[in-house]
Amino acid sequence: MAIGNRLKIAICGKSGLVGSKLEEFFNPNHNEIVGLRVREDTSVENMAAQLEKCDVLINLSGTTILAPWSESYKKKLRSSRIETTKKLVDAIAVCKEKPKLFLSASAVGIYESNIAHDDSSKRYADDFLSALCLEWETEAEKAKAFDVRVVTMRFGVIFAKEGGAMDKILPPFKMGVGGKLGRGTQMVSWIHIEDLLRAIEFIIKTPAISGSVNFTAPYPISNIEQTKILGEVLRRPTFFCVPAFLIKLIFGEGAHVVLDSKEVYPTKLRENGFEFHYEKFEDALKEIVG
Repeated sequence: MAIGNRLKIAICGKSGLVGSKLEEFFNPNHNEIVGLRVREDTSVENMAAQLEKCDVLINLSGTTILAPWSESYKKKLRSSRIETTKKLVDAIAVCKEKPKLFLSASAVGIYESNIAHDDSSKRYADDFLSALCLEWETEAEKAKAFDVRVVTMRFGVIFAKEGGAMDKILPPFKMGVGGKLGRGTQMVSWIHIEDLLRAIEFIIKTPAISGSVNFTAPYPISNIEQTKILGEVLRRPTFFCVPAFLIKLIFGEGAHVVLDSKEVYPTKLRENGFEFHYEKFEDALKEIVG
């Protein structure tokens, strides 16, 4: 699958930050981009017709994780990921000419907190988010039965000018009321949107890569370090602190996303020759706020 030839790329979840940037990145003038919308009443046959002769299917479906997790919201988190992925695999099964590569989103939330992980790690957390990611990946991997290369993309915190985590982080810092979250010792595994897009392109070009891949910069940092860099780059004070109990009060069980420590390294990407443009958080931040 040579980049340079015109590719047919189907994106499920095209309206989100990553999906919209991917559409720009792969340029509809040079490639055929198909936006796939999967609803409860979307028929598998209709999806299969859109997927026919696709080179790449990219699954980014999923309600935002950074929200209060009521029981009803947890059901939404699950159905928007698991049920959509099941339908996509069912559609692949029906296709006469199946996609050559299925890239499906996941998250570093799958991993156990407070220890370091590379892509081969099987030390998973014992919580809702980890179980969700594991089930999500398991459904995606079923496409392998149809001779499709499957890659599950374990995203770290995504930083971009246009949205993502920076939408939530920057405003309080710009107002001079930014600070660490909880104890601040938790490790943050992150990635600049540009490197995320380039990593997807790299995987398309590199048939040797399959299975789970960590989409994280090579240098994770603690929340305290992140806070210090934000203060220095924005020239704002950072002595405020949002206590853990308050975060738990706002997000409930979803506070795990903010308070858990995830130290994750992109071993598979680097071993295959991928080079990050933004290895250090300071460089990523300067590009974003610049």
